[in-house]
Amino acid sequence: MSSISSALRSAALAAVVLASIPACRSVQDHRNDLHSTRERELTAGVVRREIKVGMGVADVASALGSPNITRTEDDGREVWVYDKIATEASYSEGQSAIFLILGGVSNQSGAMATTQRTLTVVITFDKNGKVMKFNYHQSKF
Repeated sequence: MSSISSALRSAALAAVVLASIPACRSVQDHRNDLHSTRERELTAGVVRREIKVGMGVADVASALGSPNITRTEDDGREVWVYDKIATEASYSEGQSAIFLILGGVSNQSGAMATTQRTLTVVITFDKNGKVMKFNYHQSKF
């Protein structure tokens, strides 16, 4: 009976220890959890590669997704606007410590940087729902 009790205690202790160890996840795993990276990334390269004069509304929606803004011009032409803003932040931290039995020294330093990118795409369709023209503007600061 004591060997079963000892085995159960060991199993319970092992379960507690394993539950307290955080899962080892890479930076990419955490990045994939973010909402903004789950959506298809819209870039000027994607626009240049995917959008062609004469393609239909459904093909544009398939290639770029839903636009942020739609409007109809006075002459009946439809205009789609994709307006994307992305902020990227990175942080680097360093830490060192020397601890002796009764005292110690700890040193910590870090730096942070942010970058913003914008992309605005304007697609004008003719009255038949075909791309008449498109242009884009991108910036990074």
